[in-house]
Amino acid sequence: MAVGIIATIRVVDGKQADFEAGFAKMQEVVKAEEPGCLLYALCQDKADTTTYRVMEQYADEEARKTHGTSDAFKAAAGGLGGCLAGAPELVEVNIIS
Repeated sequence: MAVGIIATIRVVDGKQADFEAGFAKMQEVVKAEEPGCLLYALCQDKADTTTYRVMEQYADEEARKTHGTSDAFKAAAGGLGGCLAGAPELVEVNIIS
């Protein structure tokens, strides 16, 4: 069964461009190293430009567990710490259709 995560990430105002550039690096790593990741999309809230949603879809639970475990992903993600205004909020979902 396909599974997903909807993550809400809040960014320090003025750090949006840095966050988006860093996230793009993470997306490159995911595309290259995680064949079980079917969707890894960054979306910006229209009403609050410091709030982002990440829509993630994985082929199965095993692919979800593998997400983000590579050294390349950890290196790319490490640069985002100074952009974040708090810990991401994660909602795990089962993909129905």
